[in-house]
Amino acid sequence: MAELSASTGPGVMDTRAQYMAMIRRKRMYGGLMLSIFTLLMVSGFILADERNAGGFWDGILNIFDFPSEVVSEAWAKIDLLPGHLVTFFPALVETINIAAVSSLLGAAVGMVLSLLSTRGLARFPRLIPLFRRIMDIMRAIPEIVIALVLIFILGGGPVPAMIAIAFHTAGALGKLFSEVNENADLKPVEGLQSVGASWTQRMWLGVIPQVAPNYLSYALLRFEINIRASAILGFVGAGGIGYELKNAMSWGQGKFDEAAAIFILLFLSIVFFDQLSSHFRNRLTSGGPA
Repeated sequence: MAELSASTGPGVMDTRAQYMAMIRRKRMYGGLMLSIFTLLMVSGFILADERNAGGFWDGILNIFDFPSEVVSEAWAKIDLLPGHLVTFFPALVETINIAAVSSLLGAAVGMVLSLLSTRGLARFPRLIPLFRRIMDIMRAIPEIVIALVLIFILGGGPVPAMIAIAFHTAGALGKLFSEVNENADLKPVEGLQSVGASWTQRMWLGVIPQVAPNYLSYALLRFEINIRASAILGFVGAGGIGYELKNAMSWGQGKFDEAAAIFILLFLSIVFFDQLSSHFRNRLTSGGPA
C-alpha cells in the first residue's frame, strides 16, 4: 500500500500535469502553424488568380483541350510515328549525353567539395563554412538561369546546358556526399596519416573505398534528374530533344504528331534509365538483385 501511494504521490501528479501541458502546447502550436500555412496558401492562390486576370477558373475547364488535340492529330497520322521516332532519336541521344557528361563533372566537383567541407576530413578546417556556402550557392541557382546567361554569352547549343547542369549537380551532390562522409570510419585515415600519407592519399585510400557505393547511388539518382533537366533546358535553346519539342509545339497544329513522338521518346527513355539506375542502386546499397 505504501508503494502504491508513493507511485501516485504529488511528484507523479506534477509530472503528469507537466506532460499534459506540453501535449496541449504542442497541439496548439501545430494548429497555429497549420492555420498560418492554410492562410498563406489561400492568399497566394487569390493573388495569383488576380494577376492572371482572374482567368484561372475559366481556363481550368479547358485544361484537356490541348492534350486531346495532340492525341487526335497523332492518331490520325499514326503511320508517320515510326519515322518520327527515328528522326528525333539523335536529339534524344544528345540530351542523354548532356545529362551523362554533366553528371560526371558535377559528381567529381561535388566529391572534392564534400571532402573539403566534412569535419574531421577537411584539408583546411577553417574553410569548411566557406566550402559549404559555395555548395549552397550552387544549389540555390536554378539550372535554367545559368543556362540563359551562358546562352547569351556562348550562344545556343549543348555546352551551356552541360555547364549549367554540372554546376547545379556539384552543389547538390556535394551536400549529399558530405553527409555520407560524416559516417566514414576515421581509423583507416589515422593509420595512413601515421605512415606519412598525404591528404589526397588519405582520402583516396581511406575514405573513398568506404563511401563509394553511396556515392554511386546518389550519382545515379542525380543522373535521372539531369535527363529531365537537359530536356527542359532545350526549351531555352540549349539543344537536345527539348529544342525539337519546343519547335514542334510552337508550330501548333500540323506538327502535333511530331510532338507526340517526342513525348513518347522522352517517356520511354526516362522509364528505362529510372529502372536501370534503380537496379544498380539496389545492387550497390544492398548487394542483392533489384
